[in-house]
Amino acid sequence: MKQRNPLSAKQLALAVSVFLTFSAVTAFLFTYKQDEKRFTHITSTLLTEHMTSNTLNMHYTLAYPENYGIYDYKPVLSCYSSKSSLQNQAATENTLTALRSIHTENLSERDAYFHKLLTRSLENSLAMAEYPYYNEPLSPNSGMQSQLPILLAEYAFRTKKDITDYLALLNQTDEYFSSLLTFEQEKAAAGLLMPASSLRDVREQCDTIITKEELEKGTHFLQTTFTERLMPLLKAGVLTQTEAEAYISQNNRLLKTVLLPAYIALGDGLILLEDETIMLSGLGTTEEGRKYYQHLLISETGSYRPIEQIQLLLKEKFTEEYKAVHNLMTTYPELFTNHGTKNTSTFPYTDAAQMLTDLQRRIQNHFPAASGESTAISVRPVSPSLEDYTAPAFYITAPIDDTTQNTIHINQSKTPNGLELYTTLAHEGYPGHLYQTVYYNRSAYSNGERPARELLWYGGYQEGWALYVEFIAYDYAAKLLREQKLDTDAVIAELEKHNRSMQLCLYSMLDIMIHYEGASYNQIAKILEGFGITDSNSCRAIYTYIAQEPCNYLKYYLGYLEILSLQEKAKELWGEEYSDYRFHCFYLDCGPSDFLSLQEELEQP
Repeated sequence: MKQRNPLSAKQLALAVSVFLTFSAVTAFLFTYKQDEKRFTHITSTLLTEHMTSNTLNMHYTLAYPENYGIYDYKPVLSCYSSKSSLQNQAATENTLTALRSIHTENLSERDAYFHKLLTRSLENSLAMAEYPYYNEPLSPNSGMQSQLPILLAEYAFRTKKDITDYLALLNQTDEYFSSLLTFEQEKAAAGLLMPASSLRDVREQCDTIITKEELEKGTHFLQTTFTERLMPLLKAGVLTQTEAEAYISQNNRLLKTVLLPAYIALGDGLILLEDETIMLSGLGTTEEGRKYYQHLLISETGSYRPIEQIQLLLKEKFTEEYKAVHNLMTTYPELFTNHGTKNTSTFPYTDAAQMLTDLQRRIQNHFPAASGESTAISVRPVSPSLEDYTAPAFYITAPIDDTTQNTIHINQSKTPNGLELYTTLAHEGYPGHLYQTVYYNRSAYSNGERPARELLWYGGYQEGWALYVEFIAYDYAAKLLREQKLDTDAVIAELEKHNRSMQLCLYSMLDIMIHYEGASYNQIAKILEGFGITDSNSCRAIYTYIAQEPCNYLKYYLGYLEILSLQEKAKELWGEEYSDYRFHCFYLDCGPSDFLSLQEELEQP
């Protein structure tokens, strides 16, 4: 037998090198795929768990859950319990541990960005969990006692299952409100209960939002809207007349026997908690409250700036706006007479549809177009029984997989016609919340964004954008008025823009003073007096609202200032290649984010 020649040292070294290279590449690909699979598992599990644990949230997030692997679920209205809160905290810790073990360099750019956002969001949520009783789900201004009926009234019926899910959730409202009462009782035991005056405001809402008289007449909005939502399914043949009548009967029965008693029981339970010795104050009166406020600020605004830096930003912007108002008043002294008594009937448009059409036309060269089919917009008035408890206007966010039908609600008792309606529709519609939602949902999810991204909420990103474009709409309005030869009204529109900015800036500064520095009502009233607000009722109303709604004004105004800061950074980085259109594309394409992550994304080479 002939022997083979042995390999030379050089050949052996080469063979070993090839083997090691192959092994390294294989290991790299294996690790890469493993990280990708683990991130897919984490985000998919989060989505499924969050959606199936709260059917109301799922319905407003996913129009067709089966397309996201969610087939069998039990309709659930998520109720509070201290045990579930601890379980959620433990689940968050486990998720963070799993996320930190992933090598983000092995993820796609989109997934790596999502990983960063998710990690930061969960870390802050975990920090806030250390202060469980500082949250207020029954706030007199934005509590679930006024928000739940709106969510029920806007619950879309696309299929027969949507109707049965809705009725199942309605049947759980007694347990839901009972759990919120339990939370308030635990807050009382922890020494963090609302003052008696705030509890009375909530009880008044419980007494008026739904009444036996309205239900007997069949005129309550949860009765009329239910029937309205059934009609398209009836016309399409999805329901028979007999089925529709049976559903209407069931809805009326549940409203009378479950929801109405639930409100009565909540109101009665709150009476027993009233304590006249508790005074209304901000979070800043205690060290724990201050710490909670700092985490709440991150959660609500998405800004990671130190509070002292935020205060400096606000002071600089206030000075800028004050000078702008002073310059306008100096240039047009006649405005001293006209401002405040102007007749808004001179505004060229009075109809909401006309205003939205004008806004859509004016944004074309400065904002990217949303892809896909046309978008239907319905502008509806808020039910009179909810006018006292809802914002001047709000947009019902469309699900990620159904953006064709959109609704904007106008509170006619708080939103006049003319200029204010025009800028409100810009804030809620185009190029505000509606446009922002439709644009991102259609572009991001069709390009591979993970649906779990929808679990992250950033008030500053969304409300900051809406305020940013609202101020742009004041400029559009001034241009429109000049086109109509209404030059004085155009200047008034400019003045209104700066006045609104200055007011929101002031209230944002007061928010920090009340909730971080512990300012009392008397201290705030003295500051307001310096700005010409001397009426005690007005001062009390301003202080009360800010004390009850920490970070609410900052969510809007600091978000707006963070966008301006990003815009200035983009101008610096992009130089001659900067345009508003390009900046708006960057902001919208990144999607809902905290501002630290947005800045890092902008600064990437």
